[in-house]
Amino acid sequence: MFGAEWCRDCRRSKKLLDELGVAYDYVDLECVADGADRAKAISGRTQIPVIVFADDSHLVEPSDADVRAKLTELGTI
Repeated sequence: MFGAEWCRDCRRSKKLLDELGVAYDYVDLECVADGADRAKAISGRTQIPVIVFADDSHLVEPSDADVRAKLTELGTI
């Protein structure tokens, strides 16, 4: 997951993943020098969060329902 602490949607998505017990790597765009470039290379956009899944698909600014649906599809939850 690519995000920033000042981003409300990022905090919401992190909270959901934590509540679901899903392991994830978090790339804080304010701390990782090339984090924003990496997120943009994946999504083609500058919006965050960018959540990359085990099947290499990704979602940008997803709702909790979208994240749950994708994790269910992958059998993660």
